Amino acid sequence: MKLQPLIVSGLVCLLLGAGVVGYRNRDRWAADPVPAKPAGNHAGHVHDENGNHIESGDQHARSDRVKLSPQAQANLKLDVDTIEPRAYWRSLLIPGIVVDRPGESDRTITAKLAGVVLAITAKPGDSVRAGDTLFKLQVVSEFVQSAQNDLAKAVQELAIATAKRERTAGLVALGTTPAANLIDDDANIKRFTTQTQALRRQLQVFGLTAAQLDAAERGKPVTEVAVTATGEAGQVYEVQDLKIQLGESVQAGQALGTLANHQKLYVEGRAFKAEASALAETAQAKAPVRAEFTDEPPGVWPVQGPLTIHHLSNQVDPTTRTFAFYLPLDNQPRTYEQDGRTHFVWRYRPGQRVRLHVPVEKLGDSVYVLPAGSVVREGADAYMFVQNGDLFMRKPVRVLAEDRREVVLPDDGTLSPAMFVVKNQAAAINRALKAGGSGGHKGHAH
Repeated sequence: MKLQPLIVSGLVCLLLGAGVVGYRNRDRWAADPVPAKPAGNHAGHVHDENGNHIESGDQHARSDRVKLSPQAQANLKLDVDTIEPRAYWRSLLIPGIVVDRPGESDRTITAKLAGVVLAITAKPGDSVRAGDTLFKLQVVSEFVQSAQNDLAKAVQELAIATAKRERTAGLVALGTTPAANLIDDDANIKRFTTQTQALRRQLQVFGLTAAQLDAAERGKPVTEVAVTATGEAGQVYEVQDLKIQLGESVQAGQALGTLANHQKLYVEGRAFKAEASALAETAQAKAPVRAEFTDEPPGVWPVQGPLTIHHLSNQVDPTTRTFAFYLPLDNQPRTYEQDGRTHFVWRYRPGQRVRLHVPVEKLGDSVYVLPAGSVVREGADAYMFVQNGDLFMRKPVRVLAEDRREVVLPDDGTLSPAMFVVKNQAAAINRALKAGGSGGHKGHAH
């Protein structure tokens, strides 16, 4: 019976030891064997810039890659493609404006003689060709009227001199008149012929046609002349404005209106004097300049090719402290018919604003040029993503240059033409990556 106290004492010691061990490991015993769901069931979910839902994939994926479902990829409208290195120039962004090309775009129509405006046959907006009638003037010029009378008189004198020579030539043939008499008759014919030709050329300068000159020779003076469009044969011009009215008296040399042809224009850039040397080198190298027309909706017209600098102005504007440089621009028209006339709708118009990307420094012959949305920054680090099936792997990259449209990366082995590079939504994919690598409610990002 003495063994019972010993047994009881042993059991007590055993229970005390178990209690001490249990107390020291109380955190393990209290842990929930099944992980609890984050509040709101938002684990591993992110949204892109447009609010589209993205599945971040496996929460235990590596920190440099993320898995996106096909639905998430479709929501993001990912642009994935291979890339090729190419030469690239660092560019200056310079403002510009579309202007007329002096001496080619506009033509002023002037009156060649004094007269009164009887008719205006072409209105602003109408399309005309060289030789088409624009105005009709009633002749009031005393010089033109006198020249027509002199022309008719000279033609009559020439006819009389010609008839006299024919009679003299007949008498010479009969032997009754010496041949020397023909010399005087030939001189008279030559004199009146020269006078007639000179008067016709003078009247042509005043706008009289060949048919009108023939009528004036017959003694029917012209009282009305047409003012026609001038320019290259077959070239189409647009009546830009009128400077006279019906019934108005005009003088020789007075402007009647303006014709415009916007087929050939200039883009005028405005740069500071400090940029003159770089622009001169660009012009000499005929480096391509990309022009971005701000008021033009995309997809309506074909893509405008690169431009080249034609010349630089040697004058600085004292107000803006800038100087101009010019790039030739070939315009593109569309036409439509109305009221029997052809009307033009030009792609580029004088006054239209332009942004010029002028290359000034070559960054390399073999670099990668990608859209700005293909790179995301975290502090001093920059990353982009490469696709492999449903996995998108993040790669750190070095940025040589960037602007709001594109980013330039070196060909240093980080990327290769065999990779399928994501060219947009890098920020959204990076948020999915960060959400996938965090636990609990942190997996939800906007």
